[in-house]
Amino acid sequence: MNQVDLNCDLGESFGHYVIGNDEQVLPLISSANVACGFHAGDFSEMQRTVARAKKNDVAVGAHPGLPDLEGFGRREMDVTPSEVYDMVVYQIGALQAVAKAQDVKLNHVKPHGALYHMASDQEKYAKAVVQAVADVNTDLILFGMDGTFLTSVGEKAGLHVVYEAFADRTYQRDGSLTSRSHPNALITDTNQALKQVVQMLQEGTVTTAEGEKIKLRAETICVHGDGTAALAFAATIRSELQNCGIKIEAWHG
Repeated sequence: MNQVDLNCDLGESFGHYVIGNDEQVLPLISSANVACGFHAGDFSEMQRTVARAKKNDVAVGAHPGLPDLEGFGRREMDVTPSEVYDMVVYQIGALQAVAKAQDVKLNHVKPHGALYHMASDQEKYAKAVVQAVADVNTDLILFGMDGTFLTSVGEKAGLHVVYEAFADRTYQRDGSLTSRSHPNALITDTNQALKQVVQMLQEGTVTTAEGEKIKLRAETICVHGDGTAALAFAATIRSELQNCGIKIEAWHG
């Protein structure tokens, strides 16, 4: 693959609480997933993040999550598919309005945290998320992992699906991410992460935590910008991919 998108979750500050290095990471990425106020972010932070993304010519996407500020949207909740549909429509709609006010086109949707995994693993939640995206705007791109309900349901619904992979996470045999509770879930060595990304893009495979090679589609790579080490990590990934002749560019619907 000679083109890849680099995406990052941004706009996660709210009130007096500041998280991330959004201004420093934006020049390194091509797509921003903007928190919409449920798991993180607020109305003012959404405005600031869209403005910063526009300034850096970075594609803006909605990053809807479960209504769980305290748990940062990483804890599963007992919600119905109808509730998931409603909360995703609500959050996409809010960011779409913020973007429109700044003459920015909303480009994509990537569910956050527990919602992302619930929609990946359970068809009923995947259908709710996909229906929400389609009902708001069928031109919106849907980010999701290969081999999940989220991407398969999205494709069946006719959405433009872009397959996401992670630079700093290890994978299991079924293509799922290793649970964060596992000691080998995160890749902290930059060279190892870079090797994994290059393998994904050039071979369409990933080596699992157990040492097996499995097929994996990767069209957008998630990087993180919260912390000095994460910034250096993102900068190295971008630089080395460009050195390999891979163009860093957002996908557009």
